[in-house]
Amino acid sequence: MKTALLFAAAIFLTVGNTMSAANSVHDFKMKAIDGKEVNLADYKGKVLLMVNVASKCGYTGQYKALEAVYRKYKDRGLVVMGFPANNFLWQEPGSNEEIATFCKRTYDVTFPMFSKISVLGADKAPLYDYLTSDAANKKTSGMIKWNFTKFLIGPDGKPVARFGPGTEPDAAEVTAAIEQALGK
Repeated sequence: MKTALLFAAAIFLTVGNTMSAANSVHDFKMKAIDGKEVNLADYKGKVLLMVNVASKCGYTGQYKALEAVYRKYKDRGLVVMGFPANNFLWQEPGSNEEIATFCKRTYDVTFPMFSKISVLGADKAPLYDYLTSDAANKKTSGMIKWNFTKFLIGPDGKPVARFGPGTEPDAAEVTAAIEQALGK
């Protein structure tokens, strides 16, 4: 009995420490849409625009602007990252392969796309648990309410701005925040 309690306590502490130990997005590993593991620490020094995307949403057309923003700023250090999620009215029902094909054929997406995840609820991806937490940034925290919520991440891996689904990726306030994060 004592061994079982110690084991349970060790698991609890490990899980708890993993969540509280995250100091930036660089502390996470994610799966690319092709299934390969991606260490987000590889993006240290880059500015990231992380977006929960969906292929059957009224905002799906934002893929075009996301790609344009990526192409405009990628040589200066911006990386747009798409995280497909099926949390809102089943608007991302496809498999990773179907999502990748749709994005390439319809919008010629070249920015990194990741495997489908959950951005809210009991199965929320730890990355999104961090992004929406007060610990990451009280100004950018809070529940994800819809597809195409955008988090701008500074070169240090910490969120610096959050933009709602209705804010286009190439809107003046987004590009101003990107410029500022890139250091003009």
